[in-house]
Amino acid sequence: MKQLLTGLIFIAVHILLDVYILKRIAATPKKWGFLQKKWFYKTYRIGSVCLIIGFLSGIYLIFIGVGFRSAFLLLFFLAQICKLTVSVFLGFDDLRISAVKFFRHPAKNQPATKVTAPTADAIPRSEFLLKAGILAASVPLASIAFSMKGTLYDYQIKRQNLYLPNLPKAFDGLTISQISDIHSGSFFNKKAVLGGVEMLMREKAELIFFTGDLVNSVSTEMYGYQDIFSKVKAPLGVFSILGNHDYGDYGPNTDWASPAAKKKNLDDLIVTHKNMGWDLLKNENRRLKINGEEIGILGIENWGNFSRFPKYGRMDLAVKNTEDLPVKLLLSHDPSHWRAEVVPKYPQIDMMFSGHTHGMQFGVQTEHVKWSPVEYIYNEWEGLYNQAKQQLYVNVGYGFYQISGRVGILPEITIFTLKAGPVPSIIKT
Repeated sequence: MKQLLTGLIFIAVHILLDVYILKRIAATPKKWGFLQKKWFYKTYRIGSVCLIIGFLSGIYLIFIGVGFRSAFLLLFFLAQICKLTVSVFLGFDDLRISAVKFFRHPAKNQPATKVTAPTADAIPRSEFLLKAGILAASVPLASIAFSMKGTLYDYQIKRQNLYLPNLPKAFDGLTISQISDIHSGSFFNKKAVLGGVEMLMREKAELIFFTGDLVNSVSTEMYGYQDIFSKVKAPLGVFSILGNHDYGDYGPNTDWASPAAKKKNLDDLIVTHKNMGWDLLKNENRRLKINGEEIGILGIENWGNFSRFPKYGRMDLAVKNTEDLPVKLLLSHDPSHWRAEVVPKYPQIDMMFSGHTHGMQFGVQTEHVKWSPVEYIYNEWEGLYNQAKQQLYVNVGYGFYQISGRVGILPEITIFTLKAGPVPSIIKT
């Protein structure tokens, strides 16, 4: 219901802005001939309708790829930024005109003030403000375009305390690092990627999780990057899982000659995890033991709540023989898995670590404000959530995909500190 209401509000604002802008454009000087043509208004209205259709598709058409849905939403919100910028200038002009009319209105029995006509070279203020508004609208787009590539490798360390009621004493204070969504096929700056790995290793986490999407589609994308990520080590181990892109089901270069070729691609990727020293969990679990006390680390293959994504995950296998463990930490790539299956069917899972959303690589992310268009696709898309005693953390990714840029949502390295205690109630739900 909240998603529907928010969507209706955005569409209403979109339509109101269009009505206002078109009305003001109609009052532009006649020398702007193309603005007075019927084809201009038809084109504008068709474009406006297409943006609304794209916005609704991005939210509701779950059978199309998330990449396309994200692109539709991104285009819609970029258009709103431009229109809002133009509207500010037009609104200022309306206020100016109203003020002029008010103060120049002649009093009773007083002769009207003679107004000197502008010279031929003078630009009327309304025309000037319209031009300035159009120019200003290009500034946000230019700044976004300029900053997109500049922040691709601007890795951010995020720190998060995790409170677990049944945490054994030996694990109290344990540090875990999480990275996700490397997408090595998108990288073009090895030095910057290495810098992020070195930043991760300086944290000296005792345990490291990688939550899927090592590549875009083919295992060969790791050529040149395997040595870099082989440096990711931790005293208690590095545990990894597969993401939706890792199977080669779709994406670039996935026109497989045969099922055997596709299988070999996945087998080669599994070997890559092994060569890097990462313990790849495929619907299985490990027991982590410190001073005679144990917790469970569970990892499943991809399980997404959207029909397009493969459901290779088997929770029944992942939880096998873990009944005696006081704490179970689950690695599952797609956060939609948490609400769809983990919460209703597996209450014994204390904490789930995910990635996948990338925060759409576009939005606002500050201490107090977090927003991205991806929230209209995923209920849980960034940071920490809980449902009663079960918790989920969504990492917005180390790499990038399709869009070679990030705006507001920067690449993330998360550092968790485990603490014994009740789950705090002040968490997103």
